[in-house]
Amino acid sequence: MKKDIHPPYRYATATCSCGNTLRVGGVFEEDKLHLDVCSQCHPFYTGKQKLVDVSGRVERFRQRYGGETS
Repeated sequence: MKKDIHPPYRYATATCSCGNTLRVGGVFEEDKLHLDVCSQCHPFYTGKQKLVDVSGRVERFRQRYGGETS
């Protein structure tokens, strides 16, 4: 195995948008990471499903195509 070709292994603190913090290891350049979801807030792990409706797009789709079937 060749010497001095592998990047250094470091630990970083990952902070989720829900406020949960984790200590993870890898070949990171930064010592802090920002996550959108983690195991504390992801619907698969929590069993709660969130429906995100951005500016009423789901409701407009249902109004437009709700009564029609293909």
